[in-house]
Amino acid sequence: MHELEELLIKKLRKGDERAFRLLYDRHYVLLCRFANQLLNNAALAEEVVDDVIFYLWEHRQEVEICYSIRAYLMRAVRNRCLNELQLQSHREELHISSFLSPESMDFLDSLFVDNKQPLGMLLEQELEEELKRSIDELPLECRKVFYKSRFEQKKYEEIATELGISVNTFTILR
Repeated sequence: MHELEELLIKKLRKGDERAFRLLYDRHYVLLCRFANQLLNNAALAEEVVDDVIFYLWEHRQEVEICYSIRAYLMRAVRNRCLNELQLQSHREELHISSFLSPESMDFLDSLFVDNKQPLGMLLEQELEEELKRSIDELPLECRKVFYKSRFEQKKYEEIATELGISVNTFTILR
């Protein structure tokens, strides 16, 4: 470690705010770029760097800086970024798994199976309205084919014969 860095660390340990400001000004932009490369989120990168630098100030008397201030800060930022990525991954897993839990699936099933549930009735009504709107937006011939296929349970060959069109016409509907 250089003498200048040793002096800076001594001043930092004594609570010299000018030493802290110098450290901040010298390393902040580099640390933010480094964190952003790992997190791919500039705002989060700045938050992580702020946390690391604030931690250094708050724990300046206990922190062991062996090689250089920059090496210490880079390692600390890297570790915080890795922790943040792990937390994000864990949050996403929890979010997805909460929808896939047996309790959630049972609840959702009950909404659509038990028509006495007000929420289930509302959701079913909204789905039916959305389906009707979508069907109404189809061209007239497509709408006829769709109704016969889905609601009358007819095969494409039957529909083609009934409407006097080619079965090949249905390839655009698949």
